[in-house]
Amino acid sequence: MLKFFKKNKPESKTEDAVPDPAAQHDPQSNFHADTPISSDPTDTPISSDPTPPHNQQPAPNADTPTPPETPKKSWASRLRQGLSKTRRGMGQGISHSLRLHKQIDDELFETIETTLLMADVGMEATQSIMDDLSARLKRKQLRDPDSLMQALREDLVKLLQPCVAPLQIDPTHSPHVILVVGVNGSGKTTTIGKLAKRFQNEEKNLLLAAGDTFRAAAIEQLQTWGERHNVPVVAQHSGADSASVVFDALEAAKARQYDVMIADTAGRLHTQQHLMTELHKVKRVLSKLDESAPHEVLLVLDASIGQNALQQAKQFHEAIGVTGIAITKLDGTAKGGMLFAIAKQLQIPIRLIGVGEQADDLHDFNAEEFVNALFDE
Repeated sequence: MLKFFKKNKPESKTEDAVPDPAAQHDPQSNFHADTPISSDPTDTPISSDPTPPHNQQPAPNADTPTPPETPKKSWASRLRQGLSKTRRGMGQGISHSLRLHKQIDDELFETIETTLLMADVGMEATQSIMDDLSARLKRKQLRDPDSLMQALREDLVKLLQPCVAPLQIDPTHSPHVILVVGVNGSGKTTTIGKLAKRFQNEEKNLLLAAGDTFRAAAIEQLQTWGERHNVPVVAQHSGADSASVVFDALEAAKARQYDVMIADTAGRLHTQQHLMTELHKVKRVLSKLDESAPHEVLLVLDASIGQNALQQAKQFHEAIGVTGIAITKLDGTAKGGMLFAIAKQLQIPIRLIGVGEQADDLHDFNAEEFVNALFDE
């Protein structure tokens, strides 16, 4: 893990990061790194003595059956499991009501409307859906509860579809700079760690910037993710200027030709204007090195706060111009309907959704998959 810090600045304990051998004598950069400690198992000396060490277990007999590996669940299965709380409240609630009715009536419509609102779909999105269902009923396109269910699912997918836009790395911008924003507790740093793993799997080399210099242990948390995935992290001491850290990181990323740079930022309340102003500074400083940077302003939202997430999204978008949203913690809430509210009112691309702690539990958002996971038994 690189240990980056600005010259002429005192070294501190929070400045440790992932060592990068390429940074040792790079004349293009104003950074240097400590001598790296190899984590490559091939660097370990291999003994020519064929006798196994005393504590090494003998190789298993060929006749010994190997226990079968537990099959990995598909994304559709994990999504369905992750949305179980929302599905119980919204999907199964509506399905149960439809089974109790042999025909479509006002009571059924009222039940559907109430269920959508309880799942935090929001008044505006719910009204839009109910208006379309009423119009279909008047056109005699809905003949029974089954056709009503199919129409409802179509409307929900239609509502989300304009916001489907997976996170893409533009190869014409190198490095592709992703600025991650959001309030404390939304899952910013964890999302960055998961994205780092994803880009590694795509064979992209990347650099992380510990721009959250305000929250206690935020630097160490990001460095832990860097160590876990062997990704370099640019950091300064706690309390340092966030814009300075991000500026230094972009200089290093450009000098060493990284594909991606992901910058963490201090979590701040969307209602505190002076804290939001700091984000403007970070964004402005990045543009001094690259006029097009940041190429993505990714807002991380905690799904468990429901409609409050919509207000956060509005404030961040007005303050800094959000280009994409990652919605986390969908597995811990019955308020997953908030995606529909965001889609209806903001129409900002929903890049990613998270339904668990594992790296592959953060996935590209797909409208049809999401709706199916809410209603399929």
